[in-house]
Amino acid sequence: MLLKRLTEASGPSGFEDEVRQIIYDEVRGVADRVYTDALGTLIAETNMGAREPKVLLTAHMDEVSLMIVAIEEQGLLRFRPNGGVDPRILVAKPVRVGAERLVGVIGSRAVHLQKPEEREQPHSLEQLFIDIGASSRMEAEKYVQPGDFAVFATEYEEIGERRAKAKSFDDRVGCAVLIETMKKRFELPVIYAFTVQEETGLRGAGPVAYRTEPDIAIAIEGTVCFDVVETPSHGQSTIQGGGPAVSVVDARTIAHTAFREHIVRVGEEQGIPVQLRRTVGGANDVGAIHLTGSGIVSAAISVPTRYIHAPAQIISLDDYENTIRLLEAVLRSIEQGGFSV
Repeated sequence: MLLKRLTEASGPSGFEDEVRQIIYDEVRGVADRVYTDALGTLIAETNMGAREPKVLLTAHMDEVSLMIVAIEEQGLLRFRPNGGVDPRILVAKPVRVGAERLVGVIGSRAVHLQKPEEREQPHSLEQLFIDIGASSRMEAEKYVQPGDFAVFATEYEEIGERRAKAKSFDDRVGCAVLIETMKKRFELPVIYAFTVQEETGLRGAGPVAYRTEPDIAIAIEGTVCFDVVETPSHGQSTIQGGGPAVSVVDARTIAHTAFREHIVRVGEEQGIPVQLRRTVGGANDVGAIHLTGSGIVSAAISVPTRYIHAPAQIISLDDYENTIRLLEAVLRSIEQGGFSV
């Protein structure tokens, strides 16, 4: 299954090779041209001889991860986050380390050995380490070196009522949406870009927008969803099962009003549930794309993702499928002249 292969692959920011190969194998027979840029973004072009407007669709391949920075005498690995990771969620989580994907567990001093005041505070990064079962630094160095990366070891699984849990739905779910959309054909020049290093500063999106010079851009993302018990309505960025979320404002972008309204209207006309993303924190590739060149009309459509940037994330498969439906409907509307730049 596509979501399983994508989410279980390892793709720390700057080291997206495994994810890129999976995507390349999926799209090479569908796109007219497939290539990578200098940073590693995978770009797939379709129907470039068609009439404009030219549309750029993006989803990022990278995931939050942990970089090994030192190895202790006992063989334990010290690490630092690569991307936004909350240290409070890391204790006792299984990880895969390095190119060999060694099994490891994030450890700390047991609660029995902590002072009373220590038990009242969350663990800091200095109190955490990764245990790969090595008995010494020399043994650990046979397999791991500083500069290697660890990713969460969560496997994809469908649970409950049309839900799925995995690591890295942010943003492998967006990559899957783009792949499924590419299998359809549009009378538009459409460029699909699977970007790198989004989690460390939206670094891949700007160069691909500069290279391809689109008239319109849409980023497909996994976004914050915290609709669980005791959360006030104003704290619920999105509602799982409520459909794809369209961003209004985030930390890097104020959405293009006319295009955002057009996306929502298309969803309503096609009977696709659409919601607005109702918080202003975070960012996505649009933050870099819309400022490229003389400016690009852009929007973000996101799949609500519970426990984002955590070892186990949850999405609604209905939201995922409705995001595919909405993206196709928006492209059809542009194809038919329903929105122009």
